[in-house]
Amino acid sequence: MAGHSKWANIKHRKAAQDSKRGKLFTKLIRELTVSAREGGSDSSTNPRLRAAIDKALSNNMTRDTIERSIKRGSGELEGQALDTVLYEGYGPGGTAVMVECLTDNRNRTVSGVRHAFTKSGGNLGTDGSVSYLFEKKGVLTFGSAYDEDQLLEAALESGAEDMIPHEDGSFLVYTTPENFGMVKDGLDAANLTAEHAEVAMIPSTSADLDVATAPKFIRLIDMLEELDDVQEVYHNGQIADEVAAALDTF
Repeated sequence: MAGHSKWANIKHRKAAQDSKRGKLFTKLIRELTVSAREGGSDSSTNPRLRAAIDKALSNNMTRDTIERSIKRGSGELEGQALDTVLYEGYGPGGTAVMVECLTDNRNRTVSGVRHAFTKSGGNLGTDGSVSYLFEKKGVLTFGSAYDEDQLLEAALESGAEDMIPHEDGSFLVYTTPENFGMVKDGLDAANLTAEHAEVAMIPSTSADLDVATAPKFIRLIDMLEELDDVQEVYHNGQIADEVAAALDTF
């Protein structure tokens, strides 16, 4: 599957940035609320909510906060009305970018997203302009401490679609969105605990960036992630190690 190697790198970088900005809990609460509103409060039948709960717990959110967020989404508690909006566009170097937002003001949100694209040399597209390049998948990331054969066997027995090993010894397990919770439960039961687990948009192709386009692309992603309404940014940008090394010398 194209784009799998950069997926872990980008998500680790994004997690670090969210922590530094102090916005992670706000984003997690929003995701819990909207997931419960759109798919119901039962995490066993709502893979998006299950992923949001797992992510919240892994970031040390209390169960009380999680439950309150879910109750707001299900209507048991009053809360701010938020809409899920997905924007699509092209970034520097022909990259495809999808921006998932939760907002109470669509005009404000689209203005900020469009500004980020324009300032970075990209352009905001219409619905369907790049979404065909992505597929929704469950993604579970495992460290190098696990045995590959054991992990693969347990993943497939639990209902996973595929497992991709990396040069650093880590592994990515892919599932359908519907089987995400079942696969995670199966792996947890086998004492195989994922470092990261979520349902995400995975690119089917990649766009290689060079020394000229990579900085502009990084600026676009950073500007988008700085927007309060933005929950997730998915893309197919690929920065080779030699390009990254060259950028570090500037």
